[in-house]
Amino acid sequence: MAEAIAFDIAAELIIKLSSRALSQVGLWWNLKHDIHDLKRTVCQIKAVLLDAEEKSVTDNLVKVWLEELKDVLYDADDLLDDFSTEALRKDVSGGDKLTKEVRLFFSSSNQLAYGLKMGRKMKAIKARLASIESEANTFGFIPRDRPAETSFMTKRRQQTHSFEREDDIIGRDDDKAALLKLVLEFQSEENVYIIPIVGFGGLGKTALALLVYNHEMVKNHFDLTMFACVSDDFDVKVIVANIIKSVTNQAPDQNLEMDQLQKQLRDKIDGKKYLLVLDDNWNEDPERWSRLKKLLMGGAKGSRIIVTTRSLRVAEITNKCQSHILKLKGLSDDDGWSLFKKIAFEQGYADSTNSAFVEVGRQISERCGGVPLAIRTIAGTLSLKKTANEWHSFKENELAKISQIEGEILPILKLSYDHLPSHLKHCFAYCRLYPKDYRIEVQALVQFWIAQGFIKQLNQSQSLEEIGFGYFKDLVERSFFQEVGERDSWEGLTCKMHDLMHDLAESVAGMESSIVDSNKIASDVGEKCRHISINPLLIPSLLPLFKGKKLRTLLHFQDRKNQDLSYETWDLIIANCRCLRVLKLNSIGIQKISPSICKLKHLRHLDLSYNPGLKILPKSICKIQNLLALKLDWCTGLQELPKKIEKLVNLTHLGCEACFRLTHMPHGIGKLTSLETLSRFVVDKDGSHGGADLSELRLLNNLRGRLEITNLGFVKNAKEKFKAANLKEKQHLRSLVLQWNVNVDIDDEDDDEKSLEDLQPHPNLKELFIAGWRGDAEFPSWISFLTNLVRIKIMGRGGKFKHLPSFAQFRCLKGLEIHDCTKLEYMDDNSPKGSQGEPQSFFPSLKHLLLVNCPNMKSWWRTIKPIDDDSNEDDTIVMGTSTMAFPCLSTLWIVNCPLTLMPLYPSLDDKLELRNTSSRPLKQTIKTNINAKAPSTSTSSLPLSKLKSFDVHNIEGLDTHTLDECLQHLTSLKRLTIGDCKEVDLEGIQWEPLKNLPHLEIDNIPKLVSLPIWLQHLVQLKTLKIRNCNGLRSLLPVFQQLTFLEVFEVKNCKELECLRVLKLNSIGIQKISPSICKLKHLRYLDLSYNPGLKILPKSICKIQNLLALKLDLCDGLQELPKKIEKLVNLTHLGCEAYFRLTHMPRGIGKLISLETLSMFVVDKDGSHCGADLSELRLLNNLRGHLEITNLGFVKNAKEKFNAANLKQKQHLRSLVLEWGFYFDDNKSLEDLQPHPNLKQLCIRG
Repeated sequence: MAEAIAFDIAAELIIKLSSRALSQVGLWWNLKHDIHDLKRTVCQIKAVLLDAEEKSVTDNLVKVWLEELKDVLYDADDLLDDFSTEALRKDVSGGDKLTKEVRLFFSSSNQLAYGLKMGRKMKAIKARLASIESEANTFGFIPRDRPAETSFMTKRRQQTHSFEREDDIIGRDDDKAALLKLVLEFQSEENVYIIPIVGFGGLGKTALALLVYNHEMVKNHFDLTMFACVSDDFDVKVIVANIIKSVTNQAPDQNLEMDQLQKQLRDKIDGKKYLLVLDDNWNEDPERWSRLKKLLMGGAKGSRIIVTTRSLRVAEITNKCQSHILKLKGLSDDDGWSLFKKIAFEQGYADSTNSAFVEVGRQISERCGGVPLAIRTIAGTLSLKKTANEWHSFKENELAKISQIEGEILPILKLSYDHLPSHLKHCFAYCRLYPKDYRIEVQALVQFWIAQGFIKQLNQSQSLEEIGFGYFKDLVERSFFQEVGERDSWEGLTCKMHDLMHDLAESVAGMESSIVDSNKIASDVGEKCRHISINPLLIPSLLPLFKGKKLRTLLHFQDRKNQDLSYETWDLIIANCRCLRVLKLNSIGIQKISPSICKLKHLRHLDLSYNPGLKILPKSICKIQNLLALKLDWCTGLQELPKKIEKLVNLTHLGCEACFRLTHMPHGIGKLTSLETLSRFVVDKDGSHGGADLSELRLLNNLRGRLEITNLGFVKNAKEKFKAANLKEKQHLRSLVLQWNVNVDIDDEDDDEKSLEDLQPHPNLKELFIAGWRGDAEFPSWISFLTNLVRIKIMGRGGKFKHLPSFAQFRCLKGLEIHDCTKLEYMDDNSPKGSQGEPQSFFPSLKHLLLVNCPNMKSWWRTIKPIDDDSNEDDTIVMGTSTMAFPCLSTLWIVNCPLTLMPLYPSLDDKLELRNTSSRPLKQTIKTNINAKAPSTSTSSLPLSKLKSFDVHNIEGLDTHTLDECLQHLTSLKRLTIGDCKEVDLEGIQWEPLKNLPHLEIDNIPKLVSLPIWLQHLVQLKTLKIRNCNGLRSLLPVFQQLTFLEVFEVKNCKELECLRVLKLNSIGIQKISPSICKLKHLRYLDLSYNPGLKILPKSICKIQNLLALKLDLCDGLQELPKKIEKLVNLTHLGCEAYFRLTHMPRGIGKLISLETLSMFVVDKDGSHCGADLSELRLLNNLRGHLEITNLGFVKNAKEKFNAANLKQKQHLRSLVLEWGFYFDDNKSLEDLQPHPNLKQLCIRG
């Protein structure tokens, strides 16, 4: 990576050295000639860097030279940054304008000393660069004018071929089917249709293409099939020659001109229905693609071209239809394991039936992240290893070095990196600082890039963040990031890096970056390291170990809430890291900041967020005038911002979200006209803090993202100040929160004068939140102009308004939330037959609607005649509402709102929650199709048939019949909660339509006496929770039919608490609720034959009446409860075939009533603090079968064997003594003498 960064730094240095400001600095300190010489040297070196880059691939000496060059260029950059910083400091502190850019930098007393110091540094840099330039002459570099991003690619990808065995491909059945459908069945308008397959290296794009290419149906379908590898250099002539070779099996004459080649190609393909695979296409130039495409368009109707690529941009150039771009993903864990097994066990050295191999093999397979190339490489390596210990050693010691394994994973992935433009190379390499599998916050990552100077602002109309996000998208399209979230905006967007991509980033970053988490790594960090991420606990001990003092990045990615940094630690950071550009110390419990932080004069990004104990910032922080981002979000104890904050003239991001104790904003904040982020503006309640008023927002028109303005109820001269905030000019704002008097319950009579009318935002706004406004009943006129709103949230908190403006025609609105509007009577001043427009234009995009705590809202519309639950109950045509419905609503919550009349919601497909409301709209929605003119017989077209979650509590007028009728529609339901429904009898409901329901909760159903017989139809039920059903007496026999059950919880069911027998065997339970201890009368609990059960709740030991606990063949169970001795009445503990049990709990020997203990497991190494054999001494009532395992690991064997007292256990019928994998001659069977009544004796190992 050195060459790419060196080129960029050199280019940036030339720009700085050419600036007028630096020219005047040179004049002032007599450095004019030094600056000129430095610029000339850098220009000469830059001219040969591209050639040096090419030679560095094969010449290690050139690579070392580039590293040395990069180091001195960094130092030169730091020096020039010193100049500009001092110039900026003087400019800010001075009163007059000096000489526009630079004038007198220092007082006369400091001026000479500073000039001499800078002169010495400049001459040292010049000397180092001159030495490097001289060395460059020995390499014979050739100057180049422009970057040729792929010209140096001397190491090519291995040429692919057109054969792939189908039985070698695992886990691609769905992808294969989708590709076959596009190849064979899809009817396109074009004769020749192009199908791209996109995904990062190693995923199997080529393998999938060839699987289809060689399919018998495909061979029979096409007149001609061809395969050509495009690879790095998109040379149309070469590609055409390769296609011809694929047809004729003979390469064309190399001396043929392009015109002759294209004629040959057309002779072969024109008029024929052909299939062509163009493998590994990197070309992102539409013009070059178009030149090739024209030559291929002569095929007959139905011809296909499959293009494989790692770049989404390439895919989109070849096919504009997103749905026909096949985006390949990693294999599932199971498919990955299948592929791994196939290769790892094929040599026969490893036993695929041996659980030791299987367990470690699965872990290694999952580490490969579903990448077939990685799985194949690693499995192939392990196939030659003969023991499970060797596999385990590989996992623990060598897996981290997977990039070095022969099989070439990283070199293949590195091809993608080598093809990046230089400005993206160090952006990607910087990501090496993140831990593996870390969810990266994209906005923070882009801000790091900006702070390091990686982002180039060529277009002034775009902000640096917008350009940086463009860089990120470029990397996403090339598959360098994955799991990129879907959001309307990129604020809050996250992503991940595949482990192999992280390995690649580590490889290309080299010595420049390091993750430091131990003394060894710290001492290995060399002088040339510029970026580290570190465990914050280790900062005091590790920072002094660093050899270099030139760090530009100090990050951490671990939350250490209870840590604080002493002034000594702060001073350590400042002394060792004077060149820092990025300092991230969030979430580590910082309570104070050292005033000497101002010495970090190069700092651009300072993250102190999520430190709730931080109450105040030092004044000196305002001297860091290069600071671009100051992040203080969720510093909930912070009381004020620094008074002289206007000195941070370059500040673009001031994050103070959730800084709830801020009492005001400092005067002068309005001068920070570069601000793009100001997440919170706090109005000074009474003016006692001398804080900024709203007029300081006037010029902050670059604000982006979210702005929350609080304490608006305290504004004096509201009309004037509200207008002065100039919100309507803030065109980049995405989200605006207008917060009145939070936590103030008294009526503010002045609120009537504080009209929202004067807080008009720009119409570009996407989200509007209004909280606590208590003004008059009229909403502002401007709200109707905000047609781009995507989300609206109104929290009334005692507001006087009785209705809201009509949002029905807002075409972009996806979310509408109304909370705590106690006076609200209706949502819309129109009647249902009023000006709502066509049904399809009624809330055309609304997905989520929440109506919470609006106790006076009985109707959506203003009505004259009141609607009661009892009136016209079965008639859905109420005042024209049958035609009024939400067309695409997905989620609906109605809580504590007595709505009897509202638009219907048959299209709901996600969640419906109804609490303390009327059942009437639900009844009308369910009957929508009944009164429709052309009812459909399709189940999927029934109202609510796609709903996934239904939560119903205390619904007025909801009886058994209504609920049953509703549930018959909910065939897609995944979660059902029925609570506080006093008139509902679950026995009267037919559960069969819900046969695929996995999650059921029943809460406070008084009529529930036993589980309804119909529940046996819920064959997919995995979670069953029953609460507050005091009439419930029995779970049987229905419970035993629920064979897929994994989680079962019973809570506050008084009658059921008298249960004495509970059989839950063989039903697949994976968890037992801690509330099982409420079954205090339980005598018999059978959990046997549940292999997914891994652990028992501690609370099970509180059921002190328990006589029998059966756990046989729960072979996933890892341990018994630690306090098992509290089960003083236990007589039967069945634990036969406990393959994963590592030990017996201490105290088990106190259960002297035990008659059944089918297994006793010796703790192998004592690490689990398990019971030893002496705990068997008093268990002389044991009957039946006893198996004692791991005897070979017993310490002090003679003593412990005797202590087991087996010869006193006269009732035992069968005894198994199992040694395990460890044995020595000192462990004699003589001391394990059983009673002579024994019938069967088995000795193993």
